[in-house]
Amino acid sequence: MIVYNVTVNVEHEATEEWINFMKNEHIPEVMATGCFSEYKLLRLTQEVADHAGITFAVQYWCESLSILNEYIAKYAPVLQEKHTKKFQNKFVAFRTILEEI
Repeated sequence: MIVYNVTVNVEHEATEEWINFMKNEHIPEVMATGCFSEYKLLRLTQEVADHAGITFAVQYWCESLSILNEYIAKYAPVLQEKHTKKFQNKFVAFRTILEEI
């Protein structure tokens, strides 16, 4: 299994709206692509001192790297743009790809 991990630090003031957006719009849209079999939305319990917001990780599980690459090429740009427009200047994010051992 491959895990597509998206780590996002969200400003405190936008956190509630961000969580609602993720649960009700973004994650369902990502899952509707058919590229992932499951997901987890997690919150970092120990905040990093130099970050102003709250840090979350969204983990999407898929069967193979080729499926993930298909998602990244076909679906990710539009979904990421929608997220960025909605929360512009209220978050920072980075993505990592993990392999289950």
